[in-house]
Amino acid sequence: MPSTYAVAGMITRLHDPQYARWASQIRATGGCRQPIHLRGHVLHIDPATGQRLHRYSTTSEPDGILRLPCKTRRATRCPSCAETYRADTYQLIRAGLVGGKGVPATVTTHPCLFVTLTAPSFGTVHTRREKNGTVLPCHARRDATTCPHGMVMSCTARHGAEETCLGEPLCPDCYDYAGSVLFNAMSPELWRRFTEALRRRVAKTAGLTQRELREQAVISFAKVAEYQRRGVVHFHAVIRVDGPEGPATTPPAWATADLLTDAVQHAASAVAVTVPAVPGEPTRAFHWGTQLDVRQITMTGDLTDQAVAAYIAKYATKAAECVGTLDRRIHPLDDLAALPIRDHARRLIAECLRLGALDELAEFRLIKWANMLGFRGHFSTKSRRYSTTLGKLREARAEHRRGEAISTGRLPLFDEDTVLVISHWEYAGQGHSIGDALLVRALTGSRPVDPGGRYES
Repeated sequence: MPSTYAVAGMITRLHDPQYARWASQIRATGGCRQPIHLRGHVLHIDPATGQRLHRYSTTSEPDGILRLPCKTRRATRCPSCAETYRADTYQLIRAGLVGGKGVPATVTTHPCLFVTLTAPSFGTVHTRREKNGTVLPCHARRDATTCPHGMVMSCTARHGAEETCLGEPLCPDCYDYAGSVLFNAMSPELWRRFTEALRRRVAKTAGLTQRELREQAVISFAKVAEYQRRGVVHFHAVIRVDGPEGPATTPPAWATADLLTDAVQHAASAVAVTVPAVPGEPTRAFHWGTQLDVRQITMTGDLTDQAVAAYIAKYATKAAECVGTLDRRIHPLDDLAALPIRDHARRLIAECLRLGALDELAEFRLIKWANMLGFRGHFSTKSRRYSTTLGKLREARAEHRRGEAISTGRLPLFDEDTVLVISHWEYAGQGHSIGDALLVRALTGSRPVDPGGRYES
């Protein structure tokens, strides 16, 4: 039940004479859980006459502040803002497949693949496998061996989809936790080398030099990182071949889906990243896992443009929550043993802290990214020429809202290019009080959180 303090705060807000304006701000943020608070003003002045055309100040707003959405991509922090990010990512990815947002519709004729690059094995983990709709035993072994720690390396259970043991090792003491977090740290570099090897393979197969390839074709990418339950990342990517000027130009005749598939398979097996030996750990050479999935994107069938865009957009709003870790950074004063996380995630975090303290691995910033289990790359990235950008999508949305404000009389109509705009803003906080969070839930249907990050029951 809501606390007495929360109910009192809700009643106070409801009786506020500016409640209607406060509710309008809340709806404008889309029900953001942790809106940014700003204080300041904006002046629009005619530079020729010095006449003030329009003035806005937060002094007349509820609590003297303007609330803006936090714009986080993480669904665990703010479902409302994450949904906006997911929708934008969907439009960005789909535009690169079927056109729109400045990309011509002829892009549908360009060779295009959906590729999944996985991580190697770091030990046997509990998994859920299905065949023809039947759930199979996890790791049934008639001649199962016993590990040095006395654990039988077999599991005959048929795990449910939500069982917490999924992704956890059969024997935690045998699992290569150091290798797992180091692979996460090195995966962005492994991806970069994969893209370079892919271009080299395409050029070699086409009988071209790298320079000649750039003059005839451009290979564009859009990818997203996804955490597996065992705590390692793998990448889903759209890979497309265009003409020399990008999606608006036709790719050469030799650029086929089969040629691109061969190049992807070769590049995935050819690249590696080496981490030198450090105290307690040997030299490691990381490769992509053996489970490489390469499929052509079509306008019909199971792997359509909509399915691919939705799949990538879904993971663009997620992080490592499926592993059972924290959705915040680990502080030096945190008691790791007391954190409300799974033991598997705790050991991965502990390994990040241990390895991050070594001078030889300082560049990987494992301590800073311990809550991400060592991965410090961008979750969602794309090539410059793949399609539009998130910035352009946000600009279009802002322009649409400005048009609405003008049409409803909230903002006067004048040419922004001929008006002097003077503004001053300062940060004034973030989030909702517990009482306001209850009202946000009622207004927008979102589930509120208190300042400590816990849900109100």
